[in-house]
Amino acid sequence: PTRRSSDLRSGMVATLVKTDPDAQPAHRGMSCLLIEKEPGAPKDGGLTVPPPLRKLGYKGVETTELVFADHRVPARNLLGGEEGHGFQQMMSGIEVGRVNVAARGVGVGQRAFELAIRYAQEREAFGRPIARHQAIQFMLAEMGTKIEAARLLMLSAARRKDAGERSDVEAGMAKLFATEICNEVVESALRIYGGYGYSKEYEIERLYRDAPLLLIGEGTSEIQKLIIARGLLQRNAL
Repeated sequence: PTRRSSDLRSGMVATLVKTDPDAQPAHRGMSCLLIEKEPGAPKDGGLTVPPPLRKLGYKGVETTELVFADHRVPARNLLGGEEGHGFQQMMSGIEVGRVNVAARGVGVGQRAFELAIRYAQEREAFGRPIARHQAIQFMLAEMGTKIEAARLLMLSAARRKDAGERSDVEAGMAKLFATEICNEVVESALRIYGGYGYSKEYEIERLYRDAPLLLIGEGTSEIQKLIIARGLLQRNAL
């Protein structure tokens, strides 16, 4: 099954499983089962939930595995009531998920920028705030511009999705750009903080650990590029 967040506390988990290993193409042999369990139960009728995984960042969201051994699920728990549609059912939420991750990238980047631009005006070097040094000003200008561009891409994709329009390319672009610039902005903020940015005493250290997950969640940047390119080729086919 796919690994999902909050499996330990949840009472129901949407799980993608193979119900027809011989199906061609392979994705048509996948179905989605709604697995019911007791919240927090480490063992429940052939289903074991190990302790949460230890992670680099995003520690406010627990992440666990599910281990199945002779766990039986009633037929009524088959999502849609018909086998073979699990892949499409799971993928139908991906566009929304990518816009969501893009929004998270904008949020994390925005917070890092707010901390950096405030600190740059408070921290003095050579008798004046470091915000008055051209090198720092260039960094702040790039950070602010990239965040604003990412925000507009994210909002554009969200509006298309909300309007019921096809938005696979737009969601991919928003997710790709927002998460990449999030990591760039957070690193720039850490550089502005200098040694303090490496200390757990300051929030920027946590943001620096949280940002990389966004590059991976809902499809890596490389996957987004494939989706974007294929979508553009379809829309501009000769």
